[in-house]
Amino acid sequence: MRILLDQNVPVGVRIFLDRQHAVSTAAREGWAALTDAGLLAAAEARGFDILVTCDQSMPYQQNMTGRAIKLRVLWTNSWLDLTLQHERVVAIILDD
Repeated sequence: MRILLDQNVPVGVRIFLDRQHAVSTAAREGWAALTDAGLLAAAEARGFDILVTCDQSMPYQQNMTGRAIKLRVLWTNSWLDLTLQHERVVAIILDD
């Protein structure tokens, strides 16, 4: 599975997923300056399966109908909180 981390997701989240999945970041892909809609379109066109964000409003601002890419929203971008609940992070990202 190909997973993209939005700019607002701590890059360390990669360590929770790297062993089983191909994980990249918006910055690594050169998409740091894209809008949310542009990021979704670019990620989908490049074959990413999931976009992970901490932007709580993104699901309400972007129409996901008909998109192949899935959007997963984490409850915080605090690295400490995410580390302490890394199983929850993985469950949110990989939930079908």
